[in-house]
Amino acid sequence: MGCADVIPGVSGGTVAFIANIYEELIHSIKSIDLVSLRLLSKYKFAEFWGHINGNFLFAVFLGIATSLLSLSKLMTYLLKQYPISIWSFFFGLILMSSPIILKDIKKRNVTTWISLLLGAVIAYLITVATPRETPDNLWFIFFCGSLAICAMILPGISGAFILLLIGKYEFMINSLIEMRLDVIIVFILGAFIGLVLFSHFLSWILIHFRNSTLGALAGFMIGSLNKVWPWKEVISYRLTDSGIQIPALDKNILPGRYMEIYHQDPNILYAVLFLSLGIFAVILIEKIAQYKKIKSR
Repeated sequence: MGCADVIPGVSGGTVAFIANIYEELIHSIKSIDLVSLRLLSKYKFAEFWGHINGNFLFAVFLGIATSLLSLSKLMTYLLKQYPISIWSFFFGLILMSSPIILKDIKKRNVTTWISLLLGAVIAYLITVATPRETPDNLWFIFFCGSLAICAMILPGISGAFILLLIGKYEFMINSLIEMRLDVIIVFILGAFIGLVLFSHFLSWILIHFRNSTLGALAGFMIGSLNKVWPWKEVISYRLTDSGIQIPALDKNILPGRYMEIYHQDPNILYAVLFLSLGIFAVILIEKIAQYKKIKSR
């Protein structure tokens, strides 16, 4: 999940759904409530830990934190050096994830399909939005953490891409690399509060409107495919906080057009190979998750 969350366009929630831990994750986060705080205030640590499913949450968030801190440099390097292969892998991963969510829907009706369509349209509109310049004040970093984490746990909607849209992706990546503790702590605090509040809403709609919610989540994934298409033409550039010129707006193009514009090999063979690897990874993770679930019964 941490590895996926580093990439603008790929959601950690997608990985959670593939691994069959999504609903347990949402309900576990939701359990951080007044009851758990009351247990904590009375120093009933064992009951508190059991109430919030502490072992599960600790394992997940330790994995995310470790991956974010250790893979930030690696993922930015891979995206610069092998963009077509990396984007193709995530395209395959997201492409295969949507049918897995749809398979989980027990009853499909008109409402389900409308939810799927709305989810796809919303996700697509987010992917074509223009990045904005925003302040670096700590209060805004707190807001960014709250907003990004909500997107991060939605399959198909990337927290990293939300940060990119509000002009804070490079800022946060650099803060992680440079270990700017004030920025990191405020961001984590905002993310924690946003996560707890949003998980209550997600848990409620999953309980009361499960089929429509799953349809919308599948739609989010379909709509987000626009962002991870491997071949793009840069339309405009912008300057980062470090004064480096990077792409600001791009559009999807076909491999032949890519070769015409950039006079480079579109690497179709590698794209197909890594797309297939992405699909295979989803199937493998789902099979392992199903096996473990059956074994635990």
